[in-house]
Amino acid sequence: MPCNKTIRILLVDNQASVRQGLKMQLSLEPDLIVIGEANDGDTAVKIAATLKPDVTVMDVDMPYVNGITATERICQNEPSSKVVVLTMYADPVTKRNAVAAGAIDVIEKQPSPALLMNAIRAAYSCGHHAINV
Repeated sequence: MPCNKTIRILLVDNQASVRQGLKMQLSLEPDLIVIGEANDGDTAVKIAATLKPDVTVMDVDMPYVNGITATERICQNEPSSKVVVLTMYADPVTKRNAVAAGAIDVIEKQPSPALLMNAIRAAYSCGHHAINV
């Protein structure tokens, strides 16, 4: 169910094809807009500080600064920004680490589009952990 406000999203993944696919899916939703992209955690932290996204969709496995560390930095520097971690590694340790870093939710990297959209909207609207780990 779409929100009343447009949710501004930062996409972070080291694979351009993944970012493009996510951007295409998100562009179909009237309440979601991609305002920036990054291909590593260090760049994501810098872009988040400038653009102040409502929600960052963050990959875990990236060069330079991984997604867990980038999530922690974004959550510390931009407390109003929420992070949804998108990962191939949906194991309990990765989930616990992501939540400990400040992520609102952890979604498997190939979810149904509806699952990711719902996680983004939930992160934006409730602002508290949406998962139990």
